[in-house]
Amino acid sequence: MSCVVYAEKTDNLKKLKRISNYLDYDLVTDFPKEGSYIGISDKGLYFIQDAINPTNPLSIDFLSGSMGWRIRRADHETLLKKTLGKIKEPIRIFDATAGLLSDAIIFLSLGHKVIACEQSKILYLLVLDACNRAKEDLPFLSNLELINGDSALIYKDYKDIDAVYLDPMYPESNKNALRAGSLNAIRDILNLEGIVDKADSLFEEFKNQDCKKIILKRPIKSQKICSNINYQIKGKTTRFDVYI
Repeated sequence: MSCVVYAEKTDNLKKLKRISNYLDYDLVTDFPKEGSYIGISDKGLYFIQDAINPTNPLSIDFLSGSMGWRIRRADHETLLKKTLGKIKEPIRIFDATAGLLSDAIIFLSLGHKVIACEQSKILYLLVLDACNRAKEDLPFLSNLELINGDSALIYKDYKDIDAVYLDPMYPESNKNALRAGSLNAIRDILNLEGIVDKADSLFEEFKNQDCKKIILKRPIKSQKICSNINYQIKGKTTRFDVYI
């Protein structure tokens, strides 16, 4: 699958040129006839999986939709709060699988500091764009350090991290619901960039490092990656395996 950066309007040309250089993708001004493309609309940066059927663009908005709703009710995110344990002061969390920043932004809204690392350049740019658009309305974003790269390597440069958060992609299912929406687009982006997202190997990389606590998010019925779990926090469809 190929991908280009599409400049629909000339007023976005300079920004899209920087993006195309960062991604090493061609910048085009004619509408792409096939493959995937990245563009800018009034709602910010977006990714389209299929130029032939350009529906459901993947973009991130922290101020509205499901993310805005979650942020407004962050105090009700009891599962995420329980994974951190009984703490009285803000802590430093290393999110090794930032993705769309959906859980990291809840940690931020609860007052914690987050170093969020995303291996995908496309996802990193989508999140960065969303943060830039929302920073005036969400002052807690000043406690976010967003990095593009290999999280296991980047973690070695940090000290005094209180918890490592791992949320690797869930295993693919035959159920169409799990292939819908943003999950489908994220899988296509990872495939496009040649990124293999495996929970077992990622967990092992961090287990072999000096981590105070590892929080691993998994489907509720999935097998344990490691049996030496200190405690679990379980929801209806998701569980958090916590290793200390």
